[in-house]
Amino acid sequence: MEEQLGLTYELTVNQATFEQFQGPRFVYGDAPLENDLFFKTSSLLFERDILSQDVKPFTHEGILALFPVYHRLSALPFDIFSAAFYLLSRYEEYLPFVRDSHGRFEASSSILHQTGNLDKPVVDYWVRKLRVIFAERFSGLTMKQRTYTFVPTYDIDAAWSFLHKGIFRTTGAYLKDLSAGDWGNMKLRTSVLRKKQSDPFDTFDLQLSLQKEFKLRPAYFILFADYAVNDKNISVRNPYFHKLIRRLGDYAEVGIHPSYNSFMNKPKLKQEIDRLSGVLNRPVTMSRQHFLRMNLPIAYHNLIDSDITDDYTMGYASEPGFRAGVADSFQFYDLDNDLMTGLRVHPFQLMDGTLCDYLKLNPEAAIIKAKEIINRVREVDGTFISLWHNESLSDSKRWAGWLKVYHELIREALP
Repeated sequence: MEEQLGLTYELTVNQATFEQFQGPRFVYGDAPLENDLFFKTSSLLFERDILSQDVKPFTHEGILALFPVYHRLSALPFDIFSAAFYLLSRYEEYLPFVRDSHGRFEASSSILHQTGNLDKPVVDYWVRKLRVIFAERFSGLTMKQRTYTFVPTYDIDAAWSFLHKGIFRTTGAYLKDLSAGDWGNMKLRTSVLRKKQSDPFDTFDLQLSLQKEFKLRPAYFILFADYAVNDKNISVRNPYFHKLIRRLGDYAEVGIHPSYNSFMNKPKLKQEIDRLSGVLNRPVTMSRQHFLRMNLPIAYHNLIDSDITDDYTMGYASEPGFRAGVADSFQFYDLDNDLMTGLRVHPFQLMDGTLCDYLKLNPEAAIIKAKEIINRVREVDGTFISLWHNESLSDSKRWAGWLKVYHELIREALP
């Protein structure tokens, strides 16, 4: 309530203390007290163990509700506090589930996807209902008003397609093209290496021009790791890569994109953060996992132990929408240790690869889907966070026509 509504509060189980309080108050329990506002509880917030939950989804006033309660005097027919906690804590991701090929919790496993509500910020809808109840019951109560914002973000998995790869990787790429008979790619690679043509992934001037034109302050997440099958960015020792990183850091926030191989490997994660910090000559406190690999709570524990304060991984690769049911940032609650942490989670709602690779949308359909998601965020005065890559702005090969998508997205997303 403090973050969403700007209301500070105190909890008490002492009835005398409660009745002596003269300000706005409500009962959250099994039974009401006289004429006080009353919310009937489920058992979730009183449990100490992480247990399988029968959330019993249903619809209330056209909106998804979880944890139904049955009491004629309850202000709502569901436990709004347990429902919000269940989604924001990512409770379902602590329970047994079938992981995908990258070890991830998939969108299809979530209660929001299964009930057809992944594209809706249902927690924000619930908070809006709570705001109405409080306003009607407690006249003169002042609550915080949120403001819609837009934060564009970029993952830099491969800063260049052909340039600065080194002699061995470049030779290997030529041999691969030769064996595949891909003469067009060989010709393009040669043209770029001879500086007769720009590298197709080098869209950084375009990004900076968009920042200037639309007064954007984006966040960049740099894959800064040793070369591996799923970690194929430029060498961490390459001076041109260092120069690019520092250039981006002059105009935007820069965070780490922890590598595929650093997943569940805290020493490797710390090494990558320290390397990037050394190039930027300042602390690195933001992150987003490569491949969006996240295993709760260990992944967040490792980030916290590595002095990361803000993480932007909360979203799905396969589906757009609201993984935690909310369109704004929130603090990570550690269910294992039953405490609030200092790590702030920033959910993103839309990724280029989701639209193109998973949903197989053409640019026109992608624009429609993007506008739908943006409007969902705007209606609850939330924060719209997009996830794009430098290569998808190349407007070539499989990304032909997608530059228009990004231009439309920015225009639609501006406050």
